[in-house]
Amino acid sequence: MSDVTTDLDALDRLYGTPDPRSIIKVTDHIHPVYRPWIEASPFAVLSTVGPEGVDASPRGDGPGFVTVADRSTLLLPDRRGNNRVDTLRNIVRDPRVALLFLVPGLGETLRVNGTAAVSTASDLLARFAVDGKAPRSVLVVTVAEVYFQCSRAVVRADLWNPAHHVPRGTLPTAGRMLAELSAQRHGGDDYDQALPERVKATLY
Repeated sequence: MSDVTTDLDALDRLYGTPDPRSIIKVTDHIHPVYRPWIEASPFAVLSTVGPEGVDASPRGDGPGFVTVADRSTLLLPDRRGNNRVDTLRNIVRDPRVALLFLVPGLGETLRVNGTAAVSTASDLLARFAVDGKAPRSVLVVTVAEVYFQCSRAVVRADLWNPAHHVPRGTLPTAGRMLAELSAQRHGGDDYDQALPERVKATLY
């Protein structure tokens, strides 16, 4: 297809050179000016890659749920989920990771690229226990690159505007999606009714 850009030279001609400020903001460690963003963030997207393809997984907890261990290391407890462990399977085989941190109400985001290892060290597990429940593993992220992303995407999305929140009833529920995808073998109204309490009971 003639309208598909397939080489870097063509891409450079299309977009030109980056603004020098977009290069200056990149550091190879957690700079003191970036640390508060990680400590204020209650939500991040964790991206990995493996033999089966790529994965982007939402991660969230109280602000600072990703701990800054030192200028080059982040600690991320792996909380309860669906037990697919796609992210962990990828990391075991390819340690490259990327994190995108969001802070509610703010337009800028923070990006961290590096590598990760899946640790089951008892002291780390105990450190991240909540209500006596320790995570099964903790991701130890070695930082290679950190930089902030400008607010344009969040501003265009009007992401934090309550007036644009989508009413729950306008989209298929988890139970309905599961029912349709399983030919009605799973999910349904009973699933939806039980889900809020099940989520509360299995957060940690």
